[in-house]
Amino acid sequence: MTNNTMTDDRTNIERIVMQRVHLIRALRFVISSGALSMLVSVGALYGIGREVWVGRVLQNAPANILDVPRFYLAAFEHTRLIVQVLVLLALGALLFAAREIARAVSVMSSLESL
Repeated sequence: MTNNTMTDDRTNIERIVMQRVHLIRALRFVISSGALSMLVSVGALYGIGREVWVGRVLQNAPANILDVPRFYLAAFEHTRLIVQVLVLLALGALLFAAREIARAVSVMSSLESL
């Protein structure tokens, strides 16, 4: 009887330790590259805010929803090169951060199924 309890405790402790190991592994993905990409995207958005009067762009947007993509494409094409680079950098960094978050969530959900 005592031996069975020891085995159950060991199995329970082993399961908890392995969950923590997997959690640390999942957080490593989010903290390292995900945090860096979020920092890059915030910096790029700050640069866009310094270079472009965003309120005016939103104010000039068309009311017809079908014209909105054409408007923003024309606005993107008629900005300076630094703004175009910052927009692409922000989009790329946000997409990368979303991918890292999705990877971390998938690791966490696989841990819960254990």
